[in-house]
Amino acid sequence: MFAGQFPEQGKVRLVDVPEATIDGPGQIIFQPSTTCLCGSDLPYFKGFQVEYPLAPGLSLHEMVGTVAESTSRRFREGDHVLAVPEGQRGFFERYALSDRRVVPVDPRIEQEEIAVLAQPLGTVIFGLKKIPTWLDQDVVVVGQGPMGHVICACLRSLGARRIIAVDVVASRLGRCADFGATHVINGSESDPIETVRDLTDGALADVVIECVGHRDQTLDLCTHLCRHAGKILCFGVPPDSVTISPWRTLFNKNISIHTSVDPDFERDYPLAMRWIAEGRIDVRGLVTHRFKLDDVQEAFDTFGSRKDGALKVMLTFPR
Repeated sequence: MFAGQFPEQGKVRLVDVPEATIDGPGQIIFQPSTTCLCGSDLPYFKGFQVEYPLAPGLSLHEMVGTVAESTSRRFREGDHVLAVPEGQRGFFERYALSDRRVVPVDPRIEQEEIAVLAQPLGTVIFGLKKIPTWLDQDVVVVGQGPMGHVICACLRSLGARRIIAVDVVASRLGRCADFGATHVINGSESDPIETVRDLTDGALADVVIECVGHRDQTLDLCTHLCRHAGKILCFGVPPDSVTISPWRTLFNKNISIHTSVDPDFERDYPLAMRWIAEGRIDVRGLVTHRFKLDDVQEAFDTFGSRKDGALKVMLTFPR
């Protein structure tokens, strides 16, 4: 059985590992068929706070496939499912996991790669539930990678007044309106704080969503973009330690900070699957590149460098 491994910074290879086995009730052997690269996979690939070589299996976690074996009462062999492995260790030909981390694929979704996107959409749904209402709110979304686009699409459906997208990558900003942004700011060409101030008649944003994370997290900028008694939703995965330079500004503004991680498998992921199946959220435009497993190095290179406007990069496993 194969597994993916990052032996050094920027390199990925396939290695042989022992066959996956079930060691108790309520488990399945999951066999991925379509997977998707995520921004939270990149720190492992790019060498951010990691030591090489990494353990096999790191890092993939957005994936759809079939149940190969089961001791579960909920799933049978052959079922078509979305699975989310623990600790992002899903880069295996097959692996065992609890049936509590598995969601059925809605049969109304014809394209498997679209069903995969229920995983990132589920994380967005979970995060947006942290704020009581989005109706009539001025919202700034800092970071317009694929997750930023999904957030904008959801905010449009939830009734936000202004959806202001901020990034420094022109190719990503060019897609923002397609996903619901009402205003777009290129932070490398203009001052986002002054621009948001102008757009909101000096009030600034009711809510600011940090959707960059990792070593490039933008919590300082989010603090300055947020109005008095406003809210910041930290969606981007942060590094181990974060220093907030304008802490006194955040304190004096009475800003509330909300964090978001680990969606609910009984509520958030099934709801995301339902939204996609019913056409409430159109995520098809997120998929920009497709690769087979033999081209996994090119897939990670493309996603990591944002080549050719890469948003969601799909990787298909041999069936």
